Amino acid sequence: MDVKHIRTPLTESVVSGLKSGESVLLTGVIYTARDAAHRRFCDLLDRGETLPIDLSGQVLFYAGPVPAGPGKVIGPIGPTSSYRMDPFTPRLLERGLKGMIGKGNRSDAVIQAIMRYKAVYLASVGGTAALSARCVKRAEIIAFEDLGPEAVYRLEVRELPAVVAVDCHGGNIFTEGMEKYRKT
Repeated sequence: MDVKHIRTPLTESVVSGLKSGESVLLTGVIYTARDAAHRRFCDLLDRGETLPIDLSGQVLFYAGPVPAGPGKVIGPIGPTSSYRMDPFTPRLLERGLKGMIGKGNRSDAVIQAIMRYKAVYLASVGGTAALSARCVKRAEIIAFEDLGPEAVYRLEVRELPAVVAVDCHGGNIFTEGMEKYRKT
């Protein structure tokens, strides 16, 4: 199986070249943000304030890392259910967000926004938190420290594995997988 190596920040040309079902290895800077951070992002936007990060071309990993053990950069870091971010995601995509990493399917509104704003949703398998932690080379909290593990972290990752779940062309492994299963 071919694996695509992609670097952040993501460009529209990179995103356009990704197809649902493809395996990727992501290298560069990504940010963690779960539902509490997403809510705060949108609260800031509602008040006309600046977000703590420029979302242009960025990737958000829907994860809250476990504290780092001795000699470790970060503790286990696995994906959370993406549907919890769905109420906030279209607004962030409109602000230039190009990629998200989580687990599970997305709402129709998010899928439409992914296509409209030329973004990509990457799936990570639940239960791989220790493996994902090995891909993190540097981690620092950059916003909302009071949220503990749900604070926004800036992560430098090398070859973080994921699968293209929803591409900017409307390809969706969740619906495609069901269709393929029904045909067998």
